Amino acid sequence: MSPPPIPFEIRRRTLMATSGAVALGAIAAGRASAQSGGEGGSPAAAVGPDSTTVTLTVNGTEQELTVDNRTTLLDALREHLELTGTKKGCDHGQCGACTCSVNGQRINSCLSLAVMHEGDEVETIEGLGTPEALDPMQAAFVEHDGFQCGYCTPGQICSARAVLDEIAAGVPSHVTGDLTARIEATDDEIRERMSGNICRCGAYSNILAAITQVAEDQA
Repeated sequence: MSPPPIPFEIRRRTLMATSGAVALGAIAAGRASAQSGGEGGSPAAAVGPDSTTVTLTVNGTEQELTVDNRTTLLDALREHLELTGTKKGCDHGQCGACTCSVNGQRINSCLSLAVMHEGDEVETIEGLGTPEALDPMQAAFVEHDGFQCGYCTPGQICSARAVLDEIAAGVPSHVTGDLTARIEATDDEIRERMSGNICRCGAYSNILAAITQVAEDQA
């Protein structure tokens, strides 16, 4: 024989009042724990130092920098070394204005922390050429008017040089068809590989012409 049902009724007002009391209690407990530094009752200890001294070789010159651990390579170049050719555009790795070379590979310097590059070799637009002796890619950009406002141009040039190096090394892209054949610097290959560099002025056809000329000269 089953026991008789127990009469039970919960009212909406009672439920809301109970829930609110539980929530307030949890908030108060969290604040008390934060103020006391956790269960032990002592303030939380720092995990480590806030800054680090890092040594980089930038454009052939060794540089020793003490930077906040959160400092990006881009900000280290611009703010600490005053190499302002590398531009800050989106600061999210989407526009390519901050492109430079690290150990021969192009990277978005806004997405990389300076402290990650101890002992690395960094090359920026300032290390490529001078007004009296332009790098071939710089000269081609001038000849084909591959820039308008010029803001994205340093990243475009650094990326363009890396594109030709990648093609020469046989590194495939998403548009590479035959992976067993020699990769050519076609329009499609260049466009695909340069797609991470945005030109808001729209000088893409001139940029393509400049890169194509350098590719043909190097062939």
